[in-house]
Order: sequence, then C-alpha cells, then structure tokens
Amino acid sequence: MALSKFNTPGSTGFSRRGFVGLLGAGAASVGVGAVGVPQAAAAAADGMTAATLPPPSSPGYWDAVRRLFILDKDVLFMNVGTVGSPPLEVLDTIDRVHRETAVGAVAAYSDFADVRAVAARGYGCDPDEVVITHNTSDGMSKILAGLNLAEGDEILTTNHEHSGGNAPMALARDRHGAVIKRVTLPVGNGQRAEDYVELFRAAITSRTKVLLFSAPTYTTGTMLPIAMLAKLAQDHGLVSVVDGAHIPGMMAYGFHELGVDFLAGSAAKWQCGPGGTGVLYIRNKVLSRYNPNPLPEFWPVVSSGYPAEGGLPPRSSGATATYDIASKLQSVGNSSKAIMSGVRSVCEIWDGIGRTRIQDHALGLSAHLKELIVERWGIGSLYSPKDDPRLVCALTSFAPFRDPTDVHDAQKTAALVARLKDEYGIVARASEFPVAGSARQHQAVRVSTHLFHQREDVERIVDALWQLSGVMS
Repeated sequence: MALSKFNTPGSTGFSRRGFVGLLGAGAASVGVGAVGVPQAAAAAADGMTAATLPPPSSPGYWDAVRRLFILDKDVLFMNVGTVGSPPLEVLDTIDRVHRETAVGAVAAYSDFADVRAVAARGYGCDPDEVVITHNTSDGMSKILAGLNLAEGDEILTTNHEHSGGNAPMALARDRHGAVIKRVTLPVGNGQRAEDYVELFRAAITSRTKVLLFSAPTYTTGTMLPIAMLAKLAQDHGLVSVVDGAHIPGMMAYGFHELGVDFLAGSAAKWQCGPGGTGVLYIRNKVLSRYNPNPLPEFWPVVSSGYPAEGGLPPRSSGATATYDIASKLQSVGNSSKAIMSGVRSVCEIWDGIGRTRIQDHALGLSAHLKELIVERWGIGSLYSPKDDPRLVCALTSFAPFRDPTDVHDAQKTAALVARLKDEYGIVARASEFPVAGSARQHQAVRVSTHLFHQREDVERIVDALWQLSGVMS
C-alpha cells in the first residue's frame, strides 16, 4: 500500500538512515549524552534487537520484530490506541540513564536539541518545530493556550473530539469568549474524503479562526483527510490544529507535507515510547510548497526559555526560522534525561525498521480485519471507513452484536470486552460516540493492529468476538 494513497501527497520526502548508522551516531550526540540505541547485549530476552533484525524480505521478519517487545505472551494485546509497550532495549536505555543520572546527580536543564533532531527526521520536519511533551493532551493545551483567541472567535471542530482537545477549547471559551462550533461527523464506510471537507467548508463563517479536528478520531478510527482540510484552512486564512494522538508511530506522514500549523500526538501509543511522552509539531517557517500562509501569532506558554526581557523577534515570514520556538517550549526547567533518552531510542528503532514499512503492515492488518468483520457481521457493522484509502488507519471500530439494538447497550459492550480478556486472553476496548440521527450514544469495540501483530492475531480476535457475540445474543 503506497504512502501516496493516504493523506500525505507524494512520498515523505525526508531521508532515513540505516539502523546501524544510527547506532553509531547515537553515542556521539550531545544534550542527553550517550543515549542512542543500546548495544546488542542489552536487548530482548532471546537476544533480538532492532540492530539484529533479519532482512525485511525474510519470512519471519515481523515475528522477529514482535520479539523486540516484552508484552505478556499469554495475552494478545490489541489496544495500542490506549497505550503502547516500549521495546525492551528502550526500557534498558531508560533504566541505564536513570542510574547514571542518580550516581552522578546529573541535572537535565536542557532543550534536548539532539533528541528533537532525531524525532524531526522521523516526522518530516525540522528540530525547531518539534517539542517532546507529556502527552497529546499536554500538546493540545499548549497549542490552544498559545493562540491569540479573542471574544467571538470561532473554533470549528467536530462532535468526535477527545477530552484532550475539548478541555482546552472549553478553557478558551470560558476565559477568552471563544465560540466552539461543531461539525457532525458521519460514520461508517459510506463517505469519501471530499465529503468531510465539504462539511467543514459549509460550516466556516466570517468569525471562524481555528479549524481543529482529530485525525484519526479516537472513537471510530476515521482518518480525516488532513492535507485536504489543511488546504481548506489555508484558503480561508484559518489556523489548522490537529489532534493527531494516533499518528506518531502508526502513520509515516511528513508533517511539513501535511500543511498544518499545529499537530499534537502521543509518543507512548503507536510510537511505543516511554509513558508520559508526546509529540508537538509547530510550523515555524513559511514553506510555500506546503503552506504559504503567514505563521499564526503564537505564545510559547509554559516555558523557562522565554526571555525575561525584550521578548522574541517577529516570527519568520520565509523559509528560515527567526528563532527556535520548540526550544522555548522544551525548556521547562529540570527534566528527565532518562525519559528523553527513551524517546530518542524508540525513534531510532522506528526509523531503522522504516516508518512506511510499519504503516503498511499495520494498515494491511486493519484492512484484513475489516474484511473479516464484513464477512461475519456485514458492512453496516463498521463504524470505520474501509474503501477510501484516504480515510483508513489502524484503528477499527464496529458493532459486535447480532441484534442491532445492542449498539446502545453500554453494559453489554463492556461485558463483552471484559469476557474477551478473561475467557480468550485478548485485550481490546469499548468505544462510545454520537451518531447523526440517533438520540442515544452508539457502543462499539475498537481494535488496534500494529507492528507486533500478525494475520493470525487478527483472525483470532475475530473468531473470539464472533463466538462471544453469539453466546451473548
């Protein structure tokens, strides 16, 4: 499945080093010290490390990738959309650096420029545009707190947003008088990317200032067409903000190519980084190929790097940044050298495996899952798109019961998810969301497919859910 089929137009457009090269480069970097990928001796229980993976063409390649992780072998974990699991060598890196900093009482007053450089290379942007945050909610809060919103300014968003976006929007409403206006998203397989763009286009008014949406939605796994919506925002002079919690580590998007102003994501979900880490992208230069609009007014809220006197220079109007805005946001006093080392390590592992390769594997499994769901439950059971490749991701939500009225039964859905774990050793999650034309919330099962899964895992969860749904009917 080619990347050009998805939101990012064309290829990612940024280089990726071979993993062996990154291994050597990591030890020589500054800022967090020698915190690159650990040596081969400090890896998985059977000796597998990212550096010793077989060639991708090998029949057992993805099984070897699975062995980088220490997930409980007695449990099939298919809820990466909630939390990931760091590879063992990442955990070893964190533990080693924790101990080094404890022995030497080493402080970490830093903007972690070297870590941001590695992350930026993988995300297709520049180091002055990437901040390692606490999580997606932290990133969304920083974005909305930093925008210059005034009374009556409209934030155009959707009815499928996460609290990580809803909370800071509500704060902007209550503090500044901003207005929150929501587009009702359709669900299922009956839409194309253009349909979502037209919904937003029809809702824009002269008061609209911010276009904010989740891609993908955490509720149904619908990948809203980011580049198309970013272009819509550009055409109307709007600030584009993406809650991209599930993008880092799942999708191989180049952030420049998406054309958005801001994107907040998680580094601990699909990226499988340390817990309590996120990714924040802030457009910090005008690259007319991707987004010719002026940079929005933005204040780096929560910072110990903001100058106490004199302020910052005007933001760039061209292809060269006037200052490193990510450094200002990254500088927040003493931080964790070990956690930042873990972020760097996992980014290097992902780049070594290949982000496009990971994306295609995860989406291929999701496509297989959707086909099996349609065979058993029918196309109407899917809340996630299937046929328009611009709208798909590796999150799949569907109605698992035979009786259509059970889509409103939250207790029954929760019981099914609990029994799936207790009786079959499989972890998924329930999802709840509004559906146009329905007075009650719909309940679904949400399944995540990722790099440590294989086709037999997909078939196993489908068989288990089919059996359970029959028994529970």
